[in-house]
Amino acid sequence: MATETTADGRAGPVGRIRARLEGPNTVGNSRRFWAAFAVGVLGLVVYPAIGDAGDLSLFLVLALLGLSLSVVWGYAGVLSFGQVVFFGVGGYTFGVVSINHATPSGITAALVLGVVGGALVAALMGYFMFYGGVRNVYVTIITLVSTMVMHTFMAQTAGSEWTIGDAALGGFNGMPAIPLLAVGIDEVFTIQLVRNTVELQAPVVGLVEFDLFYYFIVGVLVLTYLGLRALVNSDYGRVMVAIREDEDRTRMFGYDVKRVKLVVFTVGGALAGLSGVLYASRNIFIDPQVFGLTFATLPVIWVSVGGRKSLLGAVVATIGIEYLRVSIEGEWALVVLGVLLLAFILALPGGIVPWIDGQLDQQRGEAPESRPDAPDAPAEVTDS
Repeated sequence: MATETTADGRAGPVGRIRARLEGPNTVGNSRRFWAAFAVGVLGLVVYPAIGDAGDLSLFLVLALLGLSLSVVWGYAGVLSFGQVVFFGVGGYTFGVVSINHATPSGITAALVLGVVGGALVAALMGYFMFYGGVRNVYVTIITLVSTMVMHTFMAQTAGSEWTIGDAALGGFNGMPAIPLLAVGIDEVFTIQLVRNTVELQAPVVGLVEFDLFYYFIVGVLVLTYLGLRALVNSDYGRVMVAIREDEDRTRMFGYDVKRVKLVVFTVGGALAGLSGVLYASRNIFIDPQVFGLTFATLPVIWVSVGGRKSLLGAVVATIGIEYLRVSIEGEWALVVLGVLLLAFILALPGGIVPWIDGQLDQQRGEAPESRPDAPDAPAEVTDS
């Protein structure tokens, strides 16, 4: 029986999977990268046994928010300060639904509705922007204003008239008592994603904490990252990159630029909504600060430092910068982040991860092939 091969000569199921995950639009297209990736995932899996996974679980949740901006800005060229709007909508939606229906089925439905809520708000905003002819910096301004509007609105929802069923929005005080995440169907099966402590038999390890919520986040983040790699390396992803590089030229080739931007913006809204759901469930609390201007700028900093044209850069920079931010007390954290952003814009405008990848290629003596920041010709792709 003949072995099925891909267009680049890779054989077998592993070769077919790699063919979907690798391409000119992502960093890391070698066996060395995937070996390092496997080691990194393994490190996340074993980390709770050697350290406190509490803060790390928050950083991983926020990494989903970073990925949402990376795919919108880095691959479709739409700089959005509105990702926190979809993040907050997802979190508040989850809170309202889960408080009113605090059963496994209700909480599962709240998770889905939170993601859908973020996607719908993004689709609505994107439709009026892209089909209304709004482009370039004006999109950035509209998304920035939307965060300010949401922050102002949610801050004044403290009265009893702003109670939805049993869920009080709470204004500046926020919405407390959000249930922990659970997945299942009532009286059929339920997985309560809470922290449980189990004892291992190995005497060196001793007692470790088994955090189901943490491992759920790790799984979601890894699958999301791999899914986005497949997207940006597909024909559709090449159209996205072509729009980023030259929107007018891509339109002249016959591609529906407005539709592509709307779809990508909606996907980004869904990812941000998922991040907001996990954030609210992890903290069992959410408040209007998620719509604040400071929080709205953080995804831009994460993606800029990591490399806006690199999905891996968004994840790595989010974890690293958030660790740095929580380690610095007071307003000095904002000063350090501002200096860090300026330094990277001036010295490494492409971001740290693409720069490291380029240095490794040079050390191995490999010719630089198509980098993630190289434009793709729209004529070579197939519109879907």
